[in-house]
Amino acid sequence: MSNPQQRGLKRGLAIVAALVVIGLGAFAAYNWLAPSKDEGGSGQVAIGGAFELVDHNGRAVTDKDFAGRLMLIYFGFTHCPDICPTGLQTIAMAMDELGSAADKVTPILITVDPERDTPAVMKEYVEAFHERLVGLTGTPEQIAKAARAYRVYYQKVALKDSSLGYSVDHSGFIYLMDGQGRYLSHFRHDATPEQIAQRIKSKL
Repeated sequence: MSNPQQRGLKRGLAIVAALVVIGLGAFAAYNWLAPSKDEGGSGQVAIGGAFELVDHNGRAVTDKDFAGRLMLIYFGFTHCPDICPTGLQTIAMAMDELGSAADKVTPILITVDPERDTPAVMKEYVEAFHERLVGLTGTPEQIAKAARAYRVYYQKVALKDSSLGYSVDHSGFIYLMDGQGRYLSHFRHDATPEQIAQRIKSKL
């Protein structure tokens, strides 16, 4: 095979590989927000579900404890260097933006690092952001179950040159759930407090 032919073949394979990656990305995005088959085609997004965790005061709680109020749910961890503090600050500002309507909303941080995030650690952390913010932790199995229900990606990553030992990569969406724990909407990491507050008001 001549060199031009080899180069042409390589270009063709590269294009095919790129199309496969794009196709897989589109497939994953579709499945992430695909309607639940359990809803009989009603269009209800399959995000959210039952959980059994422990709050930052050491009290065992389930999703039922938050029934009747909208929930803003964020998955993160207390040793997160930048993304989590930014997301939680945005949530705190959105709560302030709501004014008296904030009484109808419970903001929740669910840790993806249950090994380090004990209730005591979570308590000190969430209280630094907002008085209404609830921190939830639990066993690794309980956290994994909650993350699966909300389609949250997280993965421990070793840090060779850090005293922390490891960090946790994770997705950074903020989920808005209704008073029965059903998905209403979600926000990207770059959403503003005003945008979040406006969306919440439209759902109250």
